[in-house]
Amino acid sequence: MLKAKKTTPKLPVFQTFKTKGKEFTGEAMRQQGIITHLITETLPTRRTRTAIAHRLAEKNNTTWQNIYSGIFRDLDEILLPLGIVEEGGRLPIKRGPKALQDQGVPYYQLTDSGLLVAASLSEINKERIKIMADFFERNSISKDKDLKKSILTLLDVAPNFVSSLLKKYVESYSEGKITHLIPFDMDSVKKAFDETLMVQKELLEGFSSLSNVDREPIISFLKRVG
Repeated sequence: MLKAKKTTPKLPVFQTFKTKGKEFTGEAMRQQGIITHLITETLPTRRTRTAIAHRLAEKNNTTWQNIYSGIFRDLDEILLPLGIVEEGGRLPIKRGPKALQDQGVPYYQLTDSGLLVAASLSEINKERIKIMADFFERNSISKDKDLKKSILTLLDVAPNFVSSLLKKYVESYSEGKITHLIPFDMDSVKKAFDETLMVQKELLEGFSSLSNVDREPIISFLKRVG
């Protein structure tokens, strides 16, 4: 008897209800919470499944037991297989089954792919620019030095554009339009471009072609509407 081919899971961090507009599903919100927790917590003891469950339960006004199974499934069936999260090590325990005491309790950390996903989440807005900069500063992220330099420059002058680009990039990965998050390359970036990004590109190209005199009223207009 032939074994069923194992399908690659999809990343649902931006998944929304079909009948509720832009409202995220419970699974999407839970995975956003896991990724946000791992990017903000540094202590291994706060990055175990139970610690994550306690934190998310506190934020959602529920008990950790109610969401533990969902977090277990998110990690084991989606975030770990996709390489968004990896096991960072094991913590010794003194109670529980002997086998568990011998093996220890796993704690988790984000991979480079996970760091990119974290940078695309609006929930971590205060740390977002730093996370994006840390991501693009890593040598392993992209072999395209010009792309890397361009993104870092844009991060200084137009961080919201980079933020929007990263979100569309991760969404494109979730939808199967691109096959990988890392390396961050030009071919994948092109596939992630949508109408909104094209409009921003048109504005940038048009504005750069104007004389200084013609730019002033445009700047004034954008300041007034923004």
